[in-house]
Amino acid sequence: MNQAPSDPSNGIGETMPRPTDPSHPNRTALTSGAAALSAFLLWGLMPVYFKALGDLSPLEIVAHRVVWSVLLVGLFAAMAYPVQTIIEALGTRRRFGIYLITSLLISSNWLVFLWAVTHGRIVDVSLGYYINPLVNVLLGVLFLGERLSRPQLLAVAVAFVSVFSLVVDAGTIPGLALFLGITFGLYALVRKKAGIDPLLGLLIETALMAPPALGYLVWLGVEGGGTFGRSSVETDLMLAASGVVTSVPLVLFMIGNRGLKLSTIGLMQYIAPSCQLVLAVTCYGEVLTRAYGIAFGGIWTALAIFSWDLWRRR
Repeated sequence: MNQAPSDPSNGIGETMPRPTDPSHPNRTALTSGAAALSAFLLWGLMPVYFKALGDLSPLEIVAHRVVWSVLLVGLFAAMAYPVQTIIEALGTRRRFGIYLITSLLISSNWLVFLWAVTHGRIVDVSLGYYINPLVNVLLGVLFLGERLSRPQLLAVAVAFVSVFSLVVDAGTIPGLALFLGITFGLYALVRKKAGIDPLLGLLIETALMAPPALGYLVWLGVEGGGTFGRSSVETDLMLAASGVVTSVPLVLFMIGNRGLKLSTIGLMQYIAPSCQLVLAVTCYGEVLTRAYGIAFGGIWTALAIFSWDLWRRR
């Protein structure tokens, strides 16, 4: 998914303080709910946008996405933070190294996501982002000392068996889905342990990716293989707007995350992969095989158990 962590739902951005407004609690909840719903719907419909750019190479699309995103996120950050705060966000050499790691994780996730979308593998994308929350759970247990209740352990076991059923049926590991789920989970874990601000973190990550991305686009242009400025006006506008497509859902998510309970956000996160699965089967003619049907059924069961337990505890 192309989001930016680290709430327990999708791993994007650090959990932000939740201001309260006693005089208008219903208005705050309504605004936050609308913002979060919009973010997840946009993430769920994102394959439609990039599918329309399917004639371009995924690497070129990612490069444009990085370059235009850093400009837009930089504008958001300039309006939200003092310049000194933005400069200090880089911190120490160790902090800079952490940003290099998160940049590598999110850029590889974006690249594989785009390759999958443009090569008719949206079902795998959907499976990957269904798996991601459960990957987050396992990483939390392994690296953050978190403990699971019995229902949560059952949910993880059911999810593992569901993914393993694909291995048994096809004789191969569903590598694409696992790569998307695991890289995004690791991205969330690193961000969470480092306490990275969601907006400033995304700005620094895209800024680190921008020089090689811009260099690649310039090289393409010199070699005559670039698309921007050589194709239709519509394609140029879509490439430029890829920064908006990347940044706006994140900003909406942060607005929603500030005013909603984590359990509510956790349940809403499944809107995005559900939309992706419906798009894949109904609009793009991808086949949901019997093996994938069984695997999705198991994943949905695991998520239902986990979400019920989380809701009960909250």
